[in-house]
Order: sequence, then structure tokens, then C-alpha cells
Amino acid sequence: MRFSSLKIEEALDKLAKKFNIIVVENSVSTDLEISSIVEKFDNTQYVVVFKKLQNYPNFIGVANLLNSRQKLMYLLGVDSDEGLYRKILEAEEKCNGNIIEVSTHDFKEVEIDLRKLPIARYYPQEPCPYLTSGVVIGLLEKPDGTCVYNASIHRLSVLDRDKLVIRLVPRHLYTIWSLNREQGKDTRVAIVWTINPVLLLAAACSPPFGVFELRLVEPLCGTAPKVFMYDGVLPVPVDAEIVIIGRILRDEVAKEGPFVDVLRLYDEVRLQPVVKVEKILVRADRSYNFVHYLVPGLREHQLLMGIEKEAKIWKFVKNVVPEVRAVRLTYGSGGWLHAVISIRKNTDGDAKNAILAAFAAHPSLKHVVVVDEDIDVDDPSDVEWAIATRFRADRDLVVINYVRGSTLDPSCIDPESGLTCKVGIDATCPIAEKQKFLKARPHKTPEPSTSIAQGINELIK
Repeated sequence: MRFSSLKIEEALDKLAKKFNIIVVENSVSTDLEISSIVEKFDNTQYVVVFKKLQNYPNFIGVANLLNSRQKLMYLLGVDSDEGLYRKILEAEEKCNGNIIEVSTHDFKEVEIDLRKLPIARYYPQEPCPYLTSGVVIGLLEKPDGTCVYNASIHRLSVLDRDKLVIRLVPRHLYTIWSLNREQGKDTRVAIVWTINPVLLLAAACSPPFGVFELRLVEPLCGTAPKVFMYDGVLPVPVDAEIVIIGRILRDEVAKEGPFVDVLRLYDEVRLQPVVKVEKILVRADRSYNFVHYLVPGLREHQLLMGIEKEAKIWKFVKNVVPEVRAVRLTYGSGGWLHAVISIRKNTDGDAKNAILAAFAAHPSLKHVVVVDEDIDVDDPSDVEWAIATRFRADRDLVVINYVRGSTLDPSCIDPESGLTCKVGIDATCPIAEKQKFLKARPHKTPEPSTSIAQGINELIK
């Protein structure tokens, strides 16, 4: 699906053609109320729009843009899980999308005061408002004059009117910050808040270090992002609603947290780098701005964080078994720690190979369940039935001790390294005895004609 631009309103217009939009008409506080309302529509296909944000009359809130794979597939123009996985993997492998540099933009500068932006606090024990859907574009200025760029999503909490605290995990932006520090430099950043959600997906992907994630956008949706070069070196997408220009300071840290993570647990309090804000830009071509609320721990957070990992699991498992029917990072595990994989196997060893491949593809995985193609991976009861009837611990259990997992897992042996124990469950039928394990299902017939009776008199008519 090609967009004429990456403006958020175009994505909303396209979503509205297939999915309903729920408009919240009453005034809503950014302090705890956003998450309470979005949670009610979490497991639905609704897009949520907050028409009136209390104390912020010039902003309109949006949520649930990508809380289902159906929405993501629709925006990417694919109609199957395999099509979705292939599109993500091919975009990462090629990394050849265009980025169009322009000389003009529709931004205006506003007062540098983060408290005048409708940044939300989502859960009661969180200490302050923070951004969850901000794409941070970071710049590494190498001694030879060349530049390396990275676009990634980071938690950004409000410390002061002109300072944020950024949660940096040891990935690409952390590497850029560390290398800049070695040169005695701060790290220049542009924080993009609210744009077409396809750009969010690109920023959530993990191409090799040095590949700019904005190059994934055109292969994903057919539209190349347009940027202007702030100070001649920092690319800023012109279709964003709000852009915060600043620097991740090399020598200043502050307490960050506790904030809720993808598992809906309060993360640890850590000392993290401070971002000094130098400029705030907002779109100037209309009287209001959209802001995207990504509620921690809900399905939109899980899908953005996990869908690329799901695609990699599909790829790795496909390399070792004849046919992969479906892969799911489960909602109950934060879309992160548990995978259910449906395969069609040729030998009884295929399921265990699939387990090992899944752990290799996504090292944060803790538990993997492999089922036959007749099991619905989206139905936890069907998966449980397969475990109850087809799994035998002495034959079908895979245990891997003392291996790196996820630092988000509070039960891990070492919270710093994520050292843990992993379990794989082969819940597939033994091939020689398959008939013994088949689940009885009703014969397929045409859908019956039905009606709803309001009482016994109506029932017996």
C-alpha cells in the first residue's frame, strides 16, 4: 500500500476505511486516564481518538494504530502472516529504500517547555510523564567526517522543562552514544513524536549497525520518507507532528523509572543519560497536532516490539522443518517471552529442531511450544489441549540451563545478563500413532439460520 506522504492523518484515513474509529468526546486527562480508556479497546480492531485532552486544547490523541496484525498487514498491503514476515525480512535484508532530502518544511518553533506537550503518565506508581512512541534519530559523527545514523524507539521521561531522561539499552543508539563519548562529544538527536506508524515499525526493526532504519520505510509501504537536514547533518522527517531537537549528554545521568515495561511490570530504577532539549518543532500547517499514545504492556506495544522477532523465528524454523504453518509470540508473555509454533513435520525430530531454531532466532525467548498444523496458535485452549494430550515430559521436554534470556524476566537468575533456564515443549503427535491423537471436530456444514429469542413465549412461536 503506497502512501502519498507519511503524515499521520493519511494513515488514519486508510485505517478508517477498514477499521472503526472510536472518538472519545469528553475531556480526558493525560495523567492515568489515557491508559484506562485504551485498555478497554485493547483486544479490538478499533482505533481510539481523544478529541479533547485536558489542559491541551491544541492536541488530539490517537491510540491503537497497530494493536492488531490485521491493521499492520492492511497498512503494508499484505494478506497473510507469511506475506507480513517476508515483507519485514526483505526490507531488512535489502535496506535499500530511498530517503528524500528536501529543503523546506512546515514546522514552526514553540517554547522549549516539555510540560506544555501532552505527554502522558500511564500507571499509578510511575513518577512522571514519559514518551513511549518517540522515534529517536541519533547521529554518530566519525573522525573521518562520515556519519552513521540510527532510528529506534526509546522511553523518554520528563525531567525538567528542557530535559528528558532516555532509557538506553545496549543496542545501536547506546553504541553511538558510547562512541561519541569516547570522542568527548554529546550525541545529537531528533525525537520524532507521531508519524505514520510504518515508520514506527521500521524503527522497531534491527538491521545491522550502520544501516539507517529509515531506509526500511519505502520497502515496507512503498513511500520514501522525506527529511530536512537540521544543521546540515541531522535528518528530520518532515511528515512528523512534533520534533524535539537535542543532545544526549555525555556526562550527565539521572534516575529513570520505575516505568511499566512490555510485561506490565514496573521496571527497575536506573541511572540513565539525560537529553538536553535545544528546540521543539510542531507542524504549522494547521491549528492542532496529533499525538500518538502507545500504552506500555498493551497489544500495540507488544506488536511493535515483537513482530520482527516473530518474523525471524519463522525464518529460522523454516530452515530446519518442512513447513511452518504459524508463529505467535503470545499476548500473555508480553509478546516477547513465549512462542507457539505450528509445523507440519516429516519426522519426530522436527519439533525439537524447531524449538532450538526458535531460541536461536530470538534469544529473549523463555518457553517454546511446538504444535501440529491442526492446532490453532491463536487459541490458548487449543494449545493447552495439545500439551495435555500430546506432550510427555520424559520424551518431549527440552530444558536448556544457564543461557542468556531476557533482562525483562523478573525470574531470571541474573537480572543484569538475563541468565536463565529455557524450556521447549514438543506437543506434536508421534507420527506412527497420529490417529490416536487426532482431535474430534464437528462436521463442516453451512452456517445455520439463527435468531435471538427475548423470552419463552417468543421461543415457542
